[in-house]
Amino acid sequence: MGLFKQLRRRTPLGWLQLSHEKSRLLVALSGIAFADVLMFMQIGFQTALYDSNTRLHRSLQADIVLTSPEVRSFQNMPPFSRRRLYQAMDIPGVELAQAMYVNNITWKNPQTRRQTSVQVIGFNPDQPAFDLPDVNSQLQPIKLPDTVLFDRSARGDYQQAIAQIDQGEKLTTEIAGRTITISGLFSVGASFGSDGSIMTSDQNFLRLFPQRPASSISLGLIKVKPGYDPKQVALTLQAYLRDDVKVMTRGEFIQFEHNFWRTNSPIGFIFNLGVSMGFAVGVILVYQVLSTDINAHVREYATFKALGYRNYYLLGVVFEQALILGALGFIPGVVVSLGLYQMTRTATNLPMYMTAIRGLQVLILTIIMCFISGAIATRKLRSADPADMF
Repeated sequence: MGLFKQLRRRTPLGWLQLSHEKSRLLVALSGIAFADVLMFMQIGFQTALYDSNTRLHRSLQADIVLTSPEVRSFQNMPPFSRRRLYQAMDIPGVELAQAMYVNNITWKNPQTRRQTSVQVIGFNPDQPAFDLPDVNSQLQPIKLPDTVLFDRSARGDYQQAIAQIDQGEKLTTEIAGRTITISGLFSVGASFGSDGSIMTSDQNFLRLFPQRPASSISLGLIKVKPGYDPKQVALTLQAYLRDDVKVMTRGEFIQFEHNFWRTNSPIGFIFNLGVSMGFAVGVILVYQVLSTDINAHVREYATFKALGYRNYYLLGVVFEQALILGALGFIPGVVVSLGLYQMTRTATNLPMYMTAIRGLQVLILTIIMCFISGAIATRKLRSADPADMF
């Protein structure tokens, strides 16, 4: 309570100096808001990158996933032998092993008739592979030849086509020279690696890729019997199957995809660099404002020293200015970022959302940014000598 009363009695010198030059204050706040927007957008894009490319992973109805040992990401799934699934059934604790086929293909947009790339996913409709109600309620239609489900959240001009399907109509288009029917919709969303996806039966997948043998699968989905530890079963599978396949739990499969985009893809590096650049821009802008303010009031600071005020008091004034700038500049940064998030989400169908954790993260970065600028700007203040000023 004593400290609180002391702070209330203390003259807010930092705020008075900042508010005295209102044009300089507005310029400083604009610079900090700009730096915050840069950090918000880069962090938002980075999070959208990871979330959009792991949405299908998180919806898999599997405890363990088998892939080729050469796999890099879900966008690049080299095939491996289906025989490994039959071998996996010999392992104690394995309840079910099913195959999934994944590949990219060019199709004609049913609305514009322009060619674009989509990801095709094929699985056995009698054994649902995804925890997606929109897909699982439409498994019977995709058993029909050349019938697929389309992602309503795909990136591109599909609004009219989606509206027609919602009204109960069935659309036809072409894939690899075959006429296919879109019987229904589901919602997953676009990613950085794919504009959208279509799901169908494993038999329809093989019709679309006639050169692909049924024995060459992209993923093996393993369900573990109740009472068994998926991690222990995965270790047993890896030892039994040796180097023929890569065995991961579902959580490890999600983390594997996350690590690819974070470390092996240049996109992850670019977004990290963008956050660093936004932070650096903010440090420079705040430093220039504080340095200019110190130079303009260096005689007053020297007078304080002559009156007996110690350096830590004067440094506290500068850090007070830095904290005020950071807090006030953060507010317009959040407001502008919210609008840009909405605009980006509408234009790209990427999961760009503002979260409390992200806001707190950028606020902390902003305060650190301003304190670093204040620490650099106080070098001249510490060396100010009253005898040299008068």
